[in-house]
Amino acid sequence: MGILDVLLQSHSATLLVALLVLLLVYLISSSRFSPEKHGKDPPGPRPLPVIGNLLQLDLSRLYKSLLELSKEFGSVFTVYLGPQKVVVLAGYKTVKEALVQHDEEFGERQTFPLFNEFNKGHGVLWANGDAWREMRRFALTNLRDFGMGKKACEDKIIEECQHLIEVFKNFKGEPFDTMQPLNYAVSNIICSMVYGNRFEYDDPEFTSMVDRTNQIILLTGSPSLQLYNMFPSLFKWLRRMTEFIEFKETNRKKNFALFSQLKQTLNPEMCRGFVDAFLVRKQTLEASGIKNSQFHDENLLVTVTNLFNAGTETTSTTLRWGLLLMAKYPKIQEQVQEELRNVIGDRQVQVADRRSLPFTDAVIHETQRLASIVPNALPHKTSRDITFQGYQIKKGTTVYPLLTSVLHDPSEWEKPHSFHPAHFLDKEGKFVKRDAFMPFSAGRRICLGESLAKMELFLFYTTLLQHFRFTPAPGVTEDELVLTAQGGVTLGPLPHKLCAVSRM
Repeated sequence: MGILDVLLQSHSATLLVALLVLLLVYLISSSRFSPEKHGKDPPGPRPLPVIGNLLQLDLSRLYKSLLELSKEFGSVFTVYLGPQKVVVLAGYKTVKEALVQHDEEFGERQTFPLFNEFNKGHGVLWANGDAWREMRRFALTNLRDFGMGKKACEDKIIEECQHLIEVFKNFKGEPFDTMQPLNYAVSNIICSMVYGNRFEYDDPEFTSMVDRTNQIILLTGSPSLQLYNMFPSLFKWLRRMTEFIEFKETNRKKNFALFSQLKQTLNPEMCRGFVDAFLVRKQTLEASGIKNSQFHDENLLVTVTNLFNAGTETTSTTLRWGLLLMAKYPKIQEQVQEELRNVIGDRQVQVADRRSLPFTDAVIHETQRLASIVPNALPHKTSRDITFQGYQIKKGTTVYPLLTSVLHDPSEWEKPHSFHPAHFLDKEGKFVKRDAFMPFSAGRRICLGESLAKMELFLFYTTLLQHFRFTPAPGVTEDELVLTAQGGVTLGPLPHKLCAVSRM
C-alpha cells in the first residue's frame, strides 16, 4: 500500500490538497530533500521532493519493496521515506559487518515521532546513551535474577504449558484460532517475571491488556502510522492514530494501577518481580538524596511496556507459525512427534532434552528463519560519521538492517524460501548452528530476551506437539493453508483456524 492508497482510503480531499500545497512550498523554498552531492553516498532510487520514494514503496509490505530495491542497488543503498533519508543494509555479510564489527557506529536507536511522544527517551527499546545503558543493564540483571534463562523460569514455562494444554483440550478437536491462547500463555511468562504473578486466561483486565498490546503493534506498522512518522503535523488526526492513542493511554492507566497495588505490598527483602526491584532501587536512591536518576515512574512504565510488548507478541507469533507449518506439512509433524516419542515418551520435556532432539530443534529454528517475523529489525542510527563498504554515511543517519534478507539470503541458505529443516542438520542428522541465523538481530542492540524466547519456544512447542496433532479445519486441505504474512512491525500469519486433536 503506497501513499496514494492511504490518501484514497482516508476519504479526505482536504488531506490531498494539504499535501499538494506542502509539496509546492517545499519545491519552491527547499532543496534539503535532494540527494547529497558531496561524498560517495550509497546509491538508490531518485527521490521526489517531500515524498521521497513513497510512490515506489508498498508501506504495507515495506520489507518486500526494500528487498526488490536491494536487487537493483546492492547490499547498501538509500531510500527516502518521505523527507527522511534511510540507509538500508541487506544480506548476511553486510548486516553482520555493520551490527557486529561496527556495533559502536551502528548501535544507536533511531526514534520516530510516534515513539517519542510516548517513550520520551525512556525504557530499553527506543532509548540511547547512558539512559539506555543503565536501564538495559538493570533489566538484564533483574530478569536473570527472576529466572530468565534459569531453572526457575523453566518451571514457570512448564506450569504455563499445563494451563495452555487444558485450553486446547476444551476445543475437543474442533477448529479454533490459536492466537489468543498462545498470546495469553506467553504473556504470562513475562508477567510472572515483571509483576511477580501470572493471570488467568479469563481475567478480563489481563486479556484486554494483551489484546490492546497486539493492536498497538499491528497499528504501529500500518501505512497510516508510518506516514504519521514522516509527516506528523499532517497525519495526527487519522482514525488509526486516535485508536493508537486510546490503546496506549488505557494500557498506561492499567499499568499504573498495577504498580500502585505492588507498592502497597512491597517488601524490599523479598522482591516478587522486576517492578518490585525497580521500586526498591527508586526508594534507595531517594533515601540517599540522589535526584534526577533514571529510576522514576515514567521510566518504570516505559520499560515495563517495552518488556511486555517484546516478551509477548514475537514469541507467540513464532509459535503460531510453528503450529500452522505443522498442519501444512504433516509428514514433518510426524517426524517431530516420533522423535519426541522415542526420546521423551510421556514425561514432560525439559530444556536439557534439546540436545537429544536435533530434528525438533531444527524445525523450531527453521520456523524462526522462514517466518522472519521482524523483517526490518527496529531502526538503528549511526553514532558518528563512518565510511562503510566504500560509502560515506553521516552521523545521525537512519539505518534499516534488513533481517529478512539475512534469514533468506540465497548465498547462505540452500532453499531460502522453503520450509526446509535440513538447513540445521548435518548428514548424520545432528543439529548444526548457522551463522546467518539472526532472528534476534545482533550486536549491542540484540534482543535482551533472547534466552527467554528460546526457552519458551522450545518448551511450548515440544509440549504442544507431545499432546496434540495439528490439522487444518474440516474442508481445508494442507495445500489450502496459506503462508502469507500479515504485514506490520512483526509478520504474523493471516487469521486461520486449526484443529488440535488430542494424542494422550
